[in-house]
Amino acid sequence: MGTLGRVIYTVGFWIRETGQAVDRLGSRLQGNYYFQEQLSRHRTLMNIFDKAPSVDKDAFVAPSASVIGDVHIGRGSSIWYGSVLRGDVNSISVGSGTNIQDNSLVHVAKSNLSGKVLPTIIGNNVTIGHNAVIHGCTVNDEAFVGMGATLLDGVVVEKNAMVAAGALVRQNTRIPSGEVWAGNPAKFLRKLTDEEIVFISQSAINYTNLAQVHAAENSKSFDEIEFEKVLRKKFAHKDEEYDSMLGVVREIPPELILPENVLPDKGEKALQK
Repeated sequence: MGTLGRVIYTVGFWIRETGQAVDRLGSRLQGNYYFQEQLSRHRTLMNIFDKAPSVDKDAFVAPSASVIGDVHIGRGSSIWYGSVLRGDVNSISVGSGTNIQDNSLVHVAKSNLSGKVLPTIIGNNVTIGHNAVIHGCTVNDEAFVGMGATLLDGVVVEKNAMVAAGALVRQNTRIPSGEVWAGNPAKFLRKLTDEEIVFISQSAINYTNLAQVHAAENSKSFDEIEFEKVLRKKFAHKDEEYDSMLGVVREIPPELILPENVLPDKGEKALQK
């Protein structure tokens, strides 16, 4: 960081500190009616040492997720609530259209029993289920990692391969394309069907679409949220017979219409195609 960069950083730091100081002063002036609030230091994107995350503008990172250090996230990917991607002693790369679901952990290896320095590389259109642990390994394009699965150092999951929910994949294991591995330790279970291979691709598309909805919801102001609450109450669904007796035709305002690309029946029709 050059001299100008340090000056700008310092000015920004003091502006933020001044805001917190004013908040504390206002609380004290309220006397017996104030309460002390502990401000959260959580940062969704966080530098560590000289390493900073690189996140595409069209990617979605949930507010409670943590992306730390040398992490690259591609276009249309989504990092869901409670997930942690920690690229401190090595790098993490996430391709385009990939989803890393809630409470998953992605980390890297500086050293291990085999003496290898291992980054974590996750390809395009990959689905990683809730509570998965991905450590110093490679997950290739359009692979699927089930909920609660653990992938240890040096694991390679090939394209269109699936790791079943709850599986523990031992170090340096390679899971070939078109296979399902399950168990603890994980072993070959069976071949993937054509329908399951299509499902893997469709799963990534569904999460990319759903992430757009969550990103839009998270960006709404307090006033917008309160306005939509009023609309939902006003246009609450009534029995069709009840409405016909009153001669009422209810038109749902556009603010309350869920986008077609996240509706279940739309997803099923896309899958059939």
